[in-house]
This record gives sequence, C-alpha cells and structure tokens, in this order.
Amino acid sequence: MPFCSCGEVRIHFEERGRGVPFLLVSGLSGGVWSWYGQIPFFSERYRTIAFDNRGAGRSDMPPGPYTIRQFAEDALRVLDHLGIEKTLLMGLSMGGMIAQELTLMAPSRVLALALGCTHHGGERRVGPSAEVMAVLLGNDGLTQEQIVEKNLPIFLGRRFLQEQPAEVDSYRKAQLSTELQPEFAFQAQLAAIAGFDSRERLCGLGVPTLVITGTEDLLVPGENAHMLASAIPGAELVEIPGAGHALHAECRDRLNDLVDRFFQRHVPGSLR
Repeated sequence: MPFCSCGEVRIHFEERGRGVPFLLVSGLSGGVWSWYGQIPFFSERYRTIAFDNRGAGRSDMPPGPYTIRQFAEDALRVLDHLGIEKTLLMGLSMGGMIAQELTLMAPSRVLALALGCTHHGGERRVGPSAEVMAVLLGNDGLTQEQIVEKNLPIFLGRRFLQEQPAEVDSYRKAQLSTELQPEFAFQAQLAAIAGFDSRERLCGLGVPTLVITGTEDLLVPGENAHMLASAIPGAELVEIPGAGHALHAECRDRLNDLVDRFFQRHVPGSLR
C-alpha cells in the first residue's frame, strides 16, 4: 500500500494509468474511494493520482488543528514523491480549496485547474443554511450507515435521489467502503475550511481554470462559483441544472467530459 511522508504524517495515495499526470483532491471526509466514478475514466487518458487527506482514510490522523495550506503541502509532497513536476489538477468541495492553495503556492506545478462545488472562503462566501449544517454536524450516537443515509439529501439533488436509485446506492457503498472518520478529524477538517480565504490572492492565479457548480448545491450554494470564477482571471464557469453537491457521483459522466475537454483545449498534448 503506497504512502509518502509529509513531516511526521504519512499520506496514502494511489495511481493508475499513463500519460500526463492528473491529481485528484477530495473534500471533507473524502479520499481515494471518493473518485470511484473518475479514476476508471481518467486513468484511460492520464496518469491519475488520488490520495487521502490527512485526517481521513488510510492517511495519518494527527490531532488538529489542520489548515488548507497543510493539506496543499501534503498534496505537493505526493507529487514530489512520485517525481511529478507538472500536473493537471481537480479538486471538489474542500478539495477545491486545497487545489486553489496548491496552485497559489506552486503555480509552476499546475498545467490546468478544475474546481467543483467549492468557494474562495472568507467573509463573502455564501454558507449553507443552519438547517443543512445541523444535519451535517448531527452525528452523535449514529452508526456510519446512519450518518451516510441522513447526509444523502444534503449531498445529492432531489431528482437524482428519486430517479437514480442504482447510482445512489453506488455512492452509498463508496462512502461505506472506508472506516468512519473519527470525530476529532472531522472537526479539524471543518476548522480548516472555516479558516480558509483565498479571495484577495486569486487575481494572481494564472493557470487555465474551470469552475463547476450545481444549481441545487445545499452545502456550497452556486453563488460561490460565480464569485470564485469572477475572481480568477479568465476562468470558465459551468452550471449544471438540478445538480447537488456531490458532482463526482451525481454528474459523473458530465463532470468527466467537461474536465477532459477543458484540459484538451487548454493543455496541448494532455490527451495521449
């Protein structure tokens, strides 16, 4: 099982495929397993790498606090460990914040960037409602299965939940394929999100950037995508009608195609 070290913290990663490197960065409580709908597709086209953020999956779970910069440093260490100088990059939700931070820290390492269901942080970001946060945080006394089930309506769009039971079950199984994240690590990752603010720095983000959002995202409302795209020079914005927060599951094929086409247009030779 592959690991690399970032200081005293071990980060678990996996890679598949050949070609131009493509790093996937997952969100809150997520990891390699989150990309069950992306790795099979992109590994046919790119050298595809995914990893578990500190505090989740098989990576180490040191006591908090965590920061988005720390997560970005972990991601860069994975690239260093694999000898990758330049990569395509996609991050969703908290992973989109990590991807922003990584690109701002090391712009020469990123060929092109895709950001989904995410925000730039700070006081101007639009947060979820109190009701949605109550659901997300209401984990006391629940089993992993119960936590996954009660979170489905805040991660997935209503139509998807009603009309795609097989795909919902695939998402459910993916969430249950790893051990439950400890509460202290969940809270440490949440605190990292709360402390993130890239807005005033985004004018210096000089790589081709695609921003994607769903119009029914309850956790990161779509207004955030508009603010994010307007703050990044030349960024392209795509809204997916009716989609919720978990774009990688609910809009698997649409997301994969959008990102693949964007990379092909902006990075000559990215598709072998």
